[in-house]
Amino acid sequence: MLNLFGKKSNNSKGKPANLPPSQNVAEFLAKGAISIKDIIAPSFIEVDFNHLRVDDKYYRTFYVVGYPRYVSANWLYPLITFDHPLYVAMYIYPTEAKAVLDDLKRKIAEMEATIEGDIKAGKVVDPAVQVALDDALALQAELAKGAERFFQFGLYITVPAESLEELDRVSKEIDSVLSSLLIIAKQATLEMEEGFKSTLPMFYDKLSVWRNVDTTSLAMTFPFATASLTKNEGILYGINQHDGSLIIFDRFTLENANSVILGKSGGGKSFLVKLESLRLLMMGVDVLIIDPENEYQKLTQSVGGEFVVFSTSSQYKINPFDLATANPEPDELSNKILDLHSLMKVIMGDLTPSQDALLDRALVLTYREKGITQDIETFKNEPPLLEDLYKIFIGMETPEAKEMADRLEKFVKGSAAGIFNQQSNFDIKNPFTVFGIRDLEENLRPVAMYIVLDYIWNRVRKDRRKRALIVDEAWYLIKQKDSGAYLHSFAKRARKYQLGLTTITQDVEDFLSTDEGKAIITNSSLQIILKQSTAAVDKISQTFYLTGGEKHFLLSAGVGEGLFFAGHSHVGFRVIASEEERALIE
Repeated sequence: MLNLFGKKSNNSKGKPANLPPSQNVAEFLAKGAISIKDIIAPSFIEVDFNHLRVDDKYYRTFYVVGYPRYVSANWLYPLITFDHPLYVAMYIYPTEAKAVLDDLKRKIAEMEATIEGDIKAGKVVDPAVQVALDDALALQAELAKGAERFFQFGLYITVPAESLEELDRVSKEIDSVLSSLLIIAKQATLEMEEGFKSTLPMFYDKLSVWRNVDTTSLAMTFPFATASLTKNEGILYGINQHDGSLIIFDRFTLENANSVILGKSGGGKSFLVKLESLRLLMMGVDVLIIDPENEYQKLTQSVGGEFVVFSTSSQYKINPFDLATANPEPDELSNKILDLHSLMKVIMGDLTPSQDALLDRALVLTYREKGITQDIETFKNEPPLLEDLYKIFIGMETPEAKEMADRLEKFVKGSAAGIFNQQSNFDIKNPFTVFGIRDLEENLRPVAMYIVLDYIWNRVRKDRRKRALIVDEAWYLIKQKDSGAYLHSFAKRARKYQLGLTTITQDVEDFLSTDEGKAIITNSSLQIILKQSTAAVDKISQTFYLTGGEKHFLLSAGVGEGLFFAGHSHVGFRVIASEEERALIE
């Protein structure tokens, strides 16, 4: 049996007999007893007519014979980023313009004669011949002017696999990807050894299957797309792991300013968000944060912000029945009642259709009792409270209304009384405002987050300017369908009011398993994925179409490392901060 390097093996395994101990290898090399080839050569190579086997690995080579008529920049991207290791080789041979022009002249004459013959015979001109003639004439003019040069180009792809079954499966996938690019590829049948050697990094073209291409087409073929995300404006997010450049980006220049941050506990999410908040604040962007764990309290004090604590004893109150009084929309009351429908479902739980209809009547009556109707002038009246809705239910005197009143009683007379049952007593004036809800019991946090979001929405519409709203542990809202739908609606509408919504969660699997969670990701132009657990990485890979290398990177990433998606570009990155910033954050 012959090994890849052409050296005959001394035994069935392809290794020389009586191989000396490692300490004597240098001595034997010096004496010529064994060579470098003997040491690095594989045990055996098996050459079949449609695959090659080297030790325990299988290989199959394809060569390209047909190319699309038109190509765009980086058109081989689907092949380069294919989710399986591939060996891709390109061979480029420059040719003399005179020889090419002579060939083109002959080809043009042949095609013109074919077309003229068809016309004289009364036949319809073959469109393929006409298109080829037009292309040849255009290329002839470019070559004659010296605007283009001509090359011979060969493209070969070798697929490695652990088994023959895997090789067949991946080969079909590769063929499908190439067909989608209008590329025709053939297996190097009976030339697998030559094909394998042609894709090694040795410039050893044994297949010699070439196609004539011009300079422009050849330039489009190179799979080199810049991974740089450095802009002239924006804030620093970190260092590009691919080329060492800085990732400086302004999220407000994207189609929307929303972002989503996914990562396991301890992956560096909070540090990144605090760092981004500081830098946005320095750029004149107002920052609003919904903080379920009071993590941002010290940072708020450091930058002179306002920390709004929600608890039974807190001085801060928000009334969920508030209406926008400055520049209200004509359907302001209708939209508010719809939002209150979702809030009441978060508070009360699931409602039957008859209960939902009863709730709608009760909400309309509650506002009417305060003199508030669809007339915009009435919006200036004092808004009702949660206890007013409770009284309406009691006054209806039906078993169904009594049941709904019982569900509300906790928030009016029970343990949660006073938190959301008073008129709002503050306004957002500080450019760095944090809403802390840690002191509320677990099942009250989604209610508080919903009410705060609705309160912020009214303030955002009243005064339009650049703001970033950060919702930490967004899973509290996503796990309930109605509050998740509201957050999704918030994400869709935020762009109109120069608001960027940042959604953060460490419950990645649960977040991505809901339609609302996926929709929020779809409506976020900026996506940051930090270190992941093995349980969540497959779900993330399916959602973001990650390659095998990117999956491995997320599993092995350190704290503050991950993938940074901005529009259609994404790179690996590492968060960096100055000592002064670290001191403020930590």
